[in-house]
Amino acid sequence: MLGTLLYLPMTLLAPIEPAAAQVVAEDPAATPAVALNWPEYGRGAVGLLGDDKLLASYGAEDAYPMASITKIVTALVVLDKHPLAVGEPGPTIRMGAADVALRSHYANVYNAKVSPVRAGVNFTERELLDLALIESAANYAGSLVHWAFGSDQEFAAAARTWLDGHGLTGITIVEPTGLDPGNSATPSALVELGRIALDHPVVKEIVGTKEERIHDVGLLENTNELLGSSGVTGIKTGTLDESGANLLFSAQVPTPDGSEIAIVGVVLGAPGPSHAILDADVGELLASIQSTFHVVSLTAAGEKFANYQTDWGQSATAIAETAASVVVWGDTPVEMQVNADPVGTGETGGEVGDVVFTAGEKTVTVPLKLSAPIEDPGPWWRLGHPGLIFGTP
Repeated sequence: MLGTLLYLPMTLLAPIEPAAAQVVAEDPAATPAVALNWPEYGRGAVGLLGDDKLLASYGAEDAYPMASITKIVTALVVLDKHPLAVGEPGPTIRMGAADVALRSHYANVYNAKVSPVRAGVNFTERELLDLALIESAANYAGSLVHWAFGSDQEFAAAARTWLDGHGLTGITIVEPTGLDPGNSATPSALVELGRIALDHPVVKEIVGTKEERIHDVGLLENTNELLGSSGVTGIKTGTLDESGANLLFSAQVPTPDGSEIAIVGVVLGAPGPSHAILDADVGELLASIQSTFHVVSLTAAGEKFANYQTDWGQSATAIAETAASVVVWGDTPVEMQVNADPVGTGETGGEVGDVVFTAGEKTVTVPLKLSAPIEDPGPWWRLGHPGLIFGTP
């Protein structure tokens, strides 16, 4: 009698073994790779601005003369020693006879791009940075470095320390202008340099400036003639007679969902010294990059991801609460992880876990809910199936 009195409430009130989820969904189908429209010359690479991986590359990966792209390193190393915030002019630097001689040296010996300078004229640190990066004036890059470090040799040593500290072992710097072909870099290292440069607010502002007027010099026009077209937002040109034209560029690439993705890329070794061929080819490259981004539908609202079948004959499914999609590059695989919880009882629409989609660095999480209620089996089923409740024969 006592056993019966204990058996009844225990059987009627005991928790029931929950039904395990049986996953039925499959990973989204892979998308075929799309070839980029790379130039027929040189070498290069592209990557996302907020990522540390390359999207694609072409040509050789060994170091190549980077010419005036060097001035990006020059600016960052100087700013590391003499920091500036956006809107700050920085210290005043007085031009002297050495600066006039430096201009003459670069113009006469290297036939380099230079800008006017007079002894006794004062420029701020920010103005020298503008002259070096917008106008790409070799003499002002030299004057900036001699003010900050005293000599090209001291600057080169500081640059090596800075580059190593940022993991840029693929870049070599011997002087601040890029006139020496010993200033070289691999395409992948330059993509990473572009990311670092655009993460610095002052450098980002300067390399995105189309033109600017500076006292005692006149109008500065950015040597990057693609700036403002084809989505290009920066960052630096470079040209040497013996190695051709280079462009380290950043751009906002439209995507099919109406948003934009920021990329950074480089092309080295175009026929020079004119940048006309290089600019046209980078424009075509950017158009092909845009075509490689596409929307992958991850799930529709109500799509089934798992089944539930209880021991007492009830069934339900775990379905996506909302629709979801993701913009991916080329043949980037999309992986899926279904996290459906075991269910004892539950109401329609009750949350039962989630499904996580991963595409490269992107993660999209969609909640799962019950498609139908799972109710308690009731007293008669409980009394008739003690083994399923208590796990005994």
